[in-house]
Amino acid sequence: MRKDLGPKAHLYPMPVLIIGSYDENGVPDAMNAAWGGISEADEISITVAKEHKTAANILSSGGFTVSIADRDNLVAADYVGIVSANDLPDKIARCGWTSVKSERVNAPLFEELPFALECELVSFDEETDRLVGKIVNLSVDERILTDGRVDLSKFAPLVFTPDYGYYTLGQRVGRAFFDGKKIK
Repeated sequence: MRKDLGPKAHLYPMPVLIIGSYDENGVPDAMNAAWGGISEADEISITVAKEHKTAANILSSGGFTVSIADRDNLVAADYVGIVSANDLPDKIARCGWTSVKSERVNAPLFEELPFALECELVSFDEETDRLVGKIVNLSVDERILTDGRVDLSKFAPLVFTPDYGYYTLGQRVGRAFFDGKKIK
């Protein structure tokens, strides 16, 4: 039996996205964003309230990175989501992350986060807080690769659930575009 829960913005799983940007003085910033995803083959869309320092940074610099937090960085990833750079500009140093400048966009990459999209600003809608970025590169630490592909047995990405939980993805259980052929 099914139960109606009404209209809710629930989608499982939602990756824990860490948006990296530079402020007007070149200081790296990061925020944890729960609502976002791929919206075109080379595009990502994320909800970022205009009041966030991150929104101002990206509008000023034109670039940003989007990392997926992993199990090893759960505490730091949550921290950058509950502390604002408007109040604490050195929050990256406090959480222990090491930032390096992207070679492709005006934004930081964080050495501790092994998966990052490097993006150029396409648009920001102040009415809906929708940030759209063009993905210009996927930067991945070799430690999570097997045969040139991201290996989830080496990379434990965090996902967020609407009940305020963090989880990691589990084991591989099938093959896309293959297992369905059993019904053919």
